Amino acid sequence: MKYQAIQRCRDEFPVRMMCRCLKVSPSGFYEWRLRQPSRRQRDNHRLLGRIREMHEDSQGTLGALRMHEDLSDAGETASKNRIARLMAADGLFGWPRKKRRGQRAQPSLPPAGIRNLLERDFTALEPETKWVTDITELKTGEGKLYLCVVLDLFSKLIVGWSMHHRQDRHMVLRAVEMAVWQRRGD
Repeated sequence: MKYQAIQRCRDEFPVRMMCRCLKVSPSGFYEWRLRQPSRRQRDNHRLLGRIREMHEDSQGTLGALRMHEDLSDAGETASKNRIARLMAADGLFGWPRKKRRGQRAQPSLPPAGIRNLLERDFTALEPETKWVTDITELKTGEGKLYLCVVLDLFSKLIVGWSMHHRQDRHMVLRAVEMAVWQRRGD
């Protein structure tokens, strides 16, 4: 940590003076600069790449706990604390964040690149031209479950559904896949 601070400020202050102030040896600093990254550092760098990718895929909604679950599902072995530390150091946080006292709520904008194709026209003139999805939370004796349904706006019938203990994009994809599969059966 101290060596990184010296590296950042070496254009502004003499290296020897910063080493003396931070109580580290100049030779230790120069040796640190030449040192290869450890296996743990390389693994953290690789893991952070996966975290950034999954965080971007979720459009910034995944926090450390859900990120840990998704990474575990993908075969990664890392603790929740390690993932939380890497995310915090990189400025990645889940959404929605708790509002701090005195802070205004930010207006909710749709994620970039998503267009509203229906334009609030929820009528369909023929079947299988407009489908919508909705997710609801169900409380059970064993905890919460989330139910995602796909509704055909023409017939008002549920054409696909999926249930899971965690609300995520995979649950929605499974519901849409079921709807597509049902459609092929006609």
